[in-house]
Formats: sequence, C-alpha cells, structure tokens
Amino acid sequence: MFGIGTTELLVLFVLGLLVLGPKRLPELARTVGRGLAEFRRASSDIRREFLDAAPSIHPDPAPEPPPAPAPPKEASGETGEAGEAGGPSASAEKPSGETQGGPPVG
Repeated sequence: MFGIGTTELLVLFVLGLLVLGPKRLPELARTVGRGLAEFRRASSDIRREFLDAAPSIHPDPAPEPPPAPAPPKEASGETGEAGEAGGPSASAEKPSGETQGGPPVG
C-alpha cells in the first residue's frame, strides 16, 4: 500500500490522532474513504468509455496487398545450372566496364 510499512502507518495514525483529536479523526477517515471510492468509480467509468469507443475509432485494418509477382525467369537455351542465379551467366548481368573481381575499368 503506497510503499508504507506497518510502523510508518502507525506513526501517521498517532500523529493524526494528536492533531485532529479522537472525534474528528474517524470523521476525516470516512470522508477520505468516500472520496477515494468516488474517484475509483469515476476513473473506472472513464476507462470503460475509452475501451468501448476504441473499436469505433480504429476500424478493421485494411487487408494486406497481394504479394508482388515473381520476376520472369531468364530464358536460356540450356537447362541446368547455367541459367540459374549465381551460375556462370550471373557475371554477364554486371554493368559494362566492371570486371568480376576488381574496380570499374575506364
């Protein structure tokens, strides 16, 4: 409860009893209790209103777009590894002036 231990609570009670007296302390405690109950009730009402309004604020998310079509495969007269990515024909796709293992020539 608010990080207050038993000893601290007892000290606060004794101080309240000394300051307010035995007649006003129970009256004040009752008033504070009613105030806290009203505050909890109001905050739970507000929380409920927000939760009820949340679905109307955020409508259903838009459907995901369909995946992009796969790029067409290279047409090569050979079958096998030569036409696949990473094979010997992959170096033919490099821009002109660029060699396979070094900086651009030119």
